[in-house]
Amino acid sequence: MTDLEIAQSATINPITELAARLGMDGSTIQMFGNYKAKIPLSVIDEEKAAKSKLILVTAMTPTPAGEGKTTTSVGLCDGLNEIGKNATVVLREPSLGPCFGMKGGAAGGGQSQVVPMEDINLHFTGDFRAVETANNLLAALIDNELHQSGKGPDDIDPQSVTWKRVMDMNDRALRNIISGLGGKAGGIPRETGFNITAASEIMAILCLSSDLMDLKKKLGNIHIGQRYDNGGVQARDIRANGAMAVILKDAVMPNLVQTLEGNPAIIHGGPFANIAQGTNSVIASRMGLSLADYAVTEAGFGADLGAEKFFNIKCRYGNLRPRAVVIVATIRALKFHGGVPLRELTTPDTAAVADGFANLNRHIDNVAQFGVPAVVAINRFGSDSDEEIEQVRKLCAEKGVPAEVNDAWAQGGKGATELAETVARAADQFDGDFTPTYDWEAGVEEKIQAIARKIYRAESVVLGPKARACLHSIKKLGLENLPVCIAKTQYSFSDNPKLTGAPEGFELAVSDIEIAAGAGFLIPVTGSLMRMPALPREPAALNMDVNANGMISGMI
Repeated sequence: MTDLEIAQSATINPITELAARLGMDGSTIQMFGNYKAKIPLSVIDEEKAAKSKLILVTAMTPTPAGEGKTTTSVGLCDGLNEIGKNATVVLREPSLGPCFGMKGGAAGGGQSQVVPMEDINLHFTGDFRAVETANNLLAALIDNELHQSGKGPDDIDPQSVTWKRVMDMNDRALRNIISGLGGKAGGIPRETGFNITAASEIMAILCLSSDLMDLKKKLGNIHIGQRYDNGGVQARDIRANGAMAVILKDAVMPNLVQTLEGNPAIIHGGPFANIAQGTNSVIASRMGLSLADYAVTEAGFGADLGAEKFFNIKCRYGNLRPRAVVIVATIRALKFHGGVPLRELTTPDTAAVADGFANLNRHIDNVAQFGVPAVVAINRFGSDSDEEIEQVRKLCAEKGVPAEVNDAWAQGGKGATELAETVARAADQFDGDFTPTYDWEAGVEEKIQAIARKIYRAESVVLGPKARACLHSIKKLGLENLPVCIAKTQYSFSDNPKLTGAPEGFELAVSDIEIAAGAGFLIPVTGSLMRMPALPREPAALNMDVNANGMISGMI
């Protein structure tokens, strides 16, 4: 059966039963039908959270199809519960753009899914819509301010405004537009565009806020442009953050659903990792730690993106202390980084697996820099040969890193018990803290270079003219002490997606540095990264349909 057919045939427990298992009654949660609910922030128990164990799931550099971090995260949660541990999984919310585009949904796969799968992949509880609306309210207020004001020293320079509108769909035609056409009544004409909702700074803010009041404060810190006298303008200066917080007051609460095996799953927020921090919310992670002894969470794309930002940004803002890291590897990704074309990845090739191990080896070394124990999870696919699996085990053993097969896609929690045993043992034995890559008080260039050299293995970093000008503005605004969240392709350690494997000695070119003062980080932009994806030649949407009974088909 397809993932969708498996999810639709599953028996889902009423959400009130799951809440009761976690010590909450029906009056505590805010229900969305029978199988979804929001959990109030009052449930967070900081004392309990400090005692529980946070486990991060990351991956080697992925192929375009993804390597199954969500499937592994859900399977590990089910596997931990299968061996008698009290575990929950804490995930990001899927974006509609990839769901209708090429990648499909993000609720796991096979027997290792969170349900109700269709709801989670579509509108869920409306969090993405709230982020989108809050973002676009700010855009409307900015344009209204431009329309109503003049050109005095205290007025906003329209050419300095970089804030864009967002929508949760892949649409290349909206990347660059001109707004304000139609004469004086239509506003001030200017170049702007749309980003996808997951790339909005509002999404990053939602996921780094500690509560509603902290969210409102961060919204007020959003940098929206410059005045004619070159002074900075924040969202609070045009009195936007209060109304934005009103829109987001329910979205700040994490969402409770379940795995196919009836174990608790908390899903909240969805920033992309190639642009923003790529992890679920600080609130959701604390919630998971409050409600279980083990909280399994994930960070987007490879460890050079999601995991690096998880440690250097999320954990430091959220005062989180991971106890173990799971690095997801697949035979197909190893062969891809060993030089095998995409169309030939299902053909057994142990030599290519060995060649591609250089990529996984780099990620293992990078995780070791943070000082947290790592376990490699070999996410099994039907085309994997026993010889290829053993090749990976052998190479990991030579590195001194345990490697276990994850067969949760086919077998659910029972297929992840060995992985769960190994991960739980690593988490139980580690009681230290992680080592960050850089000091926040260092200069912006120094922080970029630290990541480029230590994580990417670049030889040098070159800042372009626009990035240099932005650096001058950052210093003038007093924002040098913010961490850096590098925007980079997910397909390579470098800024060139075609450089697979483990490249080194390359030049990392930074073309721009964006200010995300609300989220609390700076975004050095490398390569030709897009904040608005495009649809492929054959989008997944073309195969989706719904019948008269509301039954969905074709979702992947």
